[in-house]
Amino acid sequence: MDYLGCRLSHQTSQKKRRLAEIILTKSFKYSENQPFKLASGKTSHYYFNCKPTTLDPEGMNLIGEIIFELVKDSNITATGGLTLGADPIANALSLISFQKKKPIKSFIVRKDIKEHGTKSSIEGEVHYGEKVAIIDDVITTGGSTIMAIMKAKEAGLDIDRVIVLIDRQEGGRENIMEYVKRVDAVFMRDEILELYKEMNRHLK
Repeated sequence: MDYLGCRLSHQTSQKKRRLAEIILTKSFKYSENQPFKLASGKTSHYYFNCKPTTLDPEGMNLIGEIIFELVKDSNITATGGLTLGADPIANALSLISFQKKKPIKSFIVRKDIKEHGTKSSIEGEVHYGEKVAIIDDVITTGGSTIMAIMKAKEAGLDIDRVIVLIDRQEGGRENIMEYVKRVDAVFMRDEILELYKEMNRHLK
């Protein structure tokens, strides 16, 4: 199981804890009575909308720091994924990596190819054969991540792995691993739910 809880320094673990608190405050909703409809078409009693976290100044900084620790010793030169969920995550990593003097570029995978100009599905300075990671904010079935993988492969990019902020543990990882060998998650669903229960106990 490729998630970050078992291989982070103490300092990075503290950053991860703080990021989880932000996710629960800004990006997590729970409803016992009225389930949420997910992008996959499934329904669930809990819902992650990661954009309020990935676009938050502190959240973005923490995400960049944590993912940089994951990829800093790899040969990955760029990260990106299907717009819009992946964009702020890849940009956060790009900024932090530059500050740490090991720049990792970001790129965008378009859902639809534009009808003018180069008609490219990839935006950003990435080139055929570059080793990249595909980014996503949440995986449920993995459909949007797989779409990004296919478009990146069509552009000739060499996909080292997928990195996701939250894995809902609903089969998406297994689906994605039919296309790439490695999937890293900053958080598993169970980690977030456990912290949610812990925070609620403290409020009672």
